[in-house]
Amino acid sequence: METRILLIGSGKSFMVTSIANELKASGFEVIKTEPDVTAIERIENRPPVFLFYVDEPEDMKDVFVYIKDKVVEDDISISIIGSHDDITKIFTNVPRERVAAVFERPVNVKQLGVQMMEVVAKEDERLQKKKILVVDDDGTMLRTIKSWLSDHYQVFMVNSGVAAITFLAKNRVDLILLDYEMPVTTGPKVLEMLRSESSTSNIPVMFLTVKSDKESVMQVLKFKPEGYLLKTMPPADLLASIDEFFEKKKLENVSKY
Repeated sequence: METRILLIGSGKSFMVTSIANELKASGFEVIKTEPDVTAIERIENRPPVFLFYVDEPEDMKDVFVYIKDKVVEDDISISIIGSHDDITKIFTNVPRERVAAVFERPVNVKQLGVQMMEVVAKEDERLQKKKILVVDDDGTMLRTIKSWLSDHYQVFMVNSGVAAITFLAKNRVDLILLDYEMPVTTGPKVLEMLRSESSTSNIPVMFLTVKSDKESVMQVLKFKPEGYLLKTMPPADLLASIDEFFEKKKLENVSKY
């Protein structure tokens, strides 16, 4: 289990030092950094769990805007220590679903180690799930699909083909759910681009679409998509189709040995 934590807070703060010492005593490897985007970016092999100690949320505004993108791009979870008002302000910049834990000040430093061990355990369990990238220009559809699948899979979202290519340049996923009709770069064009690059050519792709006519299907057969999932499918049927796909892949891998 990953026991590294990135502790973000002022190095001059007595509480930050106390928290770091207590976490180390609880078995964590603690990497400390100032609440500064440049300082965070300089850290190589950053841990997947960030713990923020917030004194002045306005001073950390740039950091949280930066983290808003990083929680998706680098697949991290964050926990926050701060006052009730500070935490409320932070949630204007950080998606609540990626906040693993919130600790209101004054925090019990002795209990923090135990609570963060629970956070790390849950994060480790989450990271064991298969990764799915959903590509759709409709924000509502993206959020809907994520809500249907996130209990079973790690779900990442991008709203264009270009964004998908950019995301996949830095991240590996187990399946792509690709909208067929998108402006600028259509789903079939995105799949063609994916198949032309060695780093993405073998990533399984399923079309997520309202188009199931023969002409649309035939247009992309040469790129060998794993199948078609209709946006009108009931949530249970969509989940069952994806579960079936991964189970089939698992059996294929077993049969190779």
